[in-house]
Amino acid sequence: MRSPVLPLTWHIVRSSGRRGLQSRLLAAGAAAVGTFVLLVMVAAALGSDARADRTAWRTPEPAKHGTAIQALATTYVRHEPVTAVSLAQLPGRPETPAPPGLTSFPEQGEVYVSPALASLLHELPANQLADRFPKASYGRIGAAGLASPDELVAVVGRAPADPAVSKQAEGSTVYDLDQAARAEITGFSGTHTSLFTAYDQQTALVGVALLVMPVVVLAAASGRLGAARREQQLAALRLAGATPRQIIGMTALETTALGAAGALTGAALYVGLLPLLAEIPYGIGGWYVSQLWVGLPWLAAVVVAVTGLITVSAVSMLRQVATSPLGVAQQANPRRTRIIRLVLFVAVLLHLWSSTGGGQLSTRQVLGLLLLFYGAFWLFGPWVVDRLGRLVSRFARGPATLLAGRRLSDDPRGAWRTVSGLVLAGFAAGFFAVSMVGMDGSAYRDQVAVAGAQPSEVRTLLRDAGVTATVDAVGEDDWDGLLNGTPGVIAHISGGGQARLDAAVTALTPANPAQPPFSQDYATAGDRTGIGRFAEVSTATLALSFLVATTSAGLTAAAGVLDRRRIYGLLRLAGTPLKVLDRARVRETVIPLVALAGGTTATGVYVSYRLNEAFGASINAKGALELAACVAVGALAMFAAIGGSRPLLRRVTEDAARSTD
Repeated sequence: MRSPVLPLTWHIVRSSGRRGLQSRLLAAGAAAVGTFVLLVMVAAALGSDARADRTAWRTPEPAKHGTAIQALATTYVRHEPVTAVSLAQLPGRPETPAPPGLTSFPEQGEVYVSPALASLLHELPANQLADRFPKASYGRIGAAGLASPDELVAVVGRAPADPAVSKQAEGSTVYDLDQAARAEITGFSGTHTSLFTAYDQQTALVGVALLVMPVVVLAAASGRLGAARREQQLAALRLAGATPRQIIGMTALETTALGAAGALTGAALYVGLLPLLAEIPYGIGGWYVSQLWVGLPWLAAVVVAVTGLITVSAVSMLRQVATSPLGVAQQANPRRTRIIRLVLFVAVLLHLWSSTGGGQLSTRQVLGLLLLFYGAFWLFGPWVVDRLGRLVSRFARGPATLLAGRRLSDDPRGAWRTVSGLVLAGFAAGFFAVSMVGMDGSAYRDQVAVAGAQPSEVRTLLRDAGVTATVDAVGEDDWDGLLNGTPGVIAHISGGGQARLDAAVTALTPANPAQPPFSQDYATAGDRTGIGRFAEVSTATLALSFLVATTSAGLTAAAGVLDRRRIYGLLRLAGTPLKVLDRARVRETVIPLVALAGGTTATGVYVSYRLNEAFGASINAKGALELAACVAVGALAMFAAIGGSRPLLRRVTEDAARSTD
C-alpha cells in the first residue's frame, strides 16, 4: 500500500497559503545564514593551518651533510615584519633544490621578493627599505612560498663566506627566537612555522568555539519556525487517524527539504563570496582563495549537519502531538520545564570552576570547556525564562506585562530561542572586552639597537644618512635597555616619525650584516603577535555573534507573529489595543534578555580574567567601555530586528475575525 506521507505533506504545503510560505522562507533563510557562518568559521580554522604550513620552509632544518646554508632574519618597516631568507650553496656539494615559490636555487647576488614587498620597494624611498638588500634586479616569489598575498618576504642568494649566513646569523639577543636562525640544510622540509602564523589557528579555534553555539541556536530556531501552526495541522491529522510515525515522517520530510534548500543556498553564498572573503585581513594579511576553500567533504558535512539539526529540532517538538493531540488542538497544556536543568547547570559550573583552578589549559581543553558551558547554558535558559514568566505574571501591574509573563511561562523554550543568540553572544562580548593586554614597548620608542657594533661606526653611518641621533654603547651588564644584556650600541633617533626610524634601521644595516639592527617592533614581536591575533579574532567573533543573534531574533519574532495570529486575533476581538500587544511582545524579549545576558556577560568577564591570570597579563581597563558599547549595539540590533516584525503584527490583526479562523 502506498504511503500517504508524501502526498499529505505536499497538500499541507500547498494549502498553507501566503503566511505558511512566509514561515518556510524564514526557516530557509535562517538555515542559509547558519550554513554560511559555519562554513566561514571552518574556512578560517583550516585556512590558518594551511597558511602556517607555507611558512615552515623559512626556518632552516639542520642536516648532518648539508648542501647549503640557510639563514633566517627579520626586519621591520612601517611596523610590518619583513622576512629575509639568505641562501648560499656550499661548494663541492650536491645541488640544493629550489625553495618553495622559486624555480631554482638562487645564485649569489640574486634577490627574489614577494609581490607585496616588490610594491613596497617601489613605493618607499630606497633609504627606508631597498638599501637593506643587495643591489639587484628583483625576481618574484610564487604563491607556493607565501602564506598571504600581503606577506613581505625576500630570498637573497649569498656567497658561503657572506656574514649574513655566518654563525653569527643565529642571533645573540633574547628576541631572536623564531625571528633569526641559521643552519646547514639539504632541502626545505622544515616543520617549524613562522612566529607570525604560529598562533593563527589556535586563536581562530577559540573564536570558532564561541560561535558554534549561536549558530546551533539559529539552526535549531529555524527548524521550529512555524511550529505552532504545524502542530495544529498535525494534531488535526492525528485526531483524524494519522499514526505517530506518519506525523514524524511528514515533519521530517518538510523540514529536511526546507533545511537542505536553505543550507545549499548558504553554501552557494559562501562559494560565491570566496574572493571577497579572501580580502579580509587576518594576521599577516589577506588570503589566497584556495586557502579558504574547505573542500567538498567539509562543504557536504556542514550542509548535512545544518539540515539534520533543523530536522531534529522540528521532530523533537512532536512528542506532545503524538501522545496528546487533543491537548495540542485545544492549546491546553503549557510547556513547563523541569528543575533537572538547574541541577545540570550547577554541576557544569562546579566542573568548570575545578578545571580552571590550577595550571594552564591546552587549546583543546579550553575549547571543550567553552562548548560545555554553552551547552549547559542552552539547557538552563528555558528554565530561567519559565520562572521569570511566573514571577512577572504574579507581580504584573499592567496588561502588557501580564501578557508578556503569561507568554514566557506558557512557551519558555520559544521565548528562549528569541533571546538566546544575544545572550550567548554576551559571553563572547564579556570574554573579549577585557582580554589580555601585552607590553606595548613604549620604553623603546625611537630606539634602534645594533648588536656587536661600535659607537663610532654607528655615528658615521647615521651622519652619512642624515639621521640625527644620540648613540650609547651598552655592555653585558645592561639588562634594562633594548639589547637586554647583549653588548652593542643603541641609537636614540631624534625627530621621531616612523619614516626616520626606518631610515635609521636601513642606514645601520652594514654595521652588523650578520644581525640586522632592530627597534621595539622586533623586541615585542612575540607578545604583539599573540595579542594582535586575539584582538582580530575578538572583533570578528563579536561581529558574527551579533549578526547571528540579530538574525535569529528577527526570524523568531516574525515567525512568532505568524504562529500566534489566532491568539492575537482573539485578543483584538476582545478589545485589546494593538499597542498593548506590541508592548507585550517587546517585554517578552526584554525581561529574559536583561536577566540572562547580564549573567553570561559576567561569566565571560570571569573566564577572560582567569585566562589573563594564566598568561600573567593584566585586565584591559578600556574594555569596560568597549563591553558597554558591544552590549548596547547588540541590544539595539535585537530590538530593531524585533521591531521589523511590527508591520507584520499589524497586518495579521487587521481582520481579526479572519485571523481566528
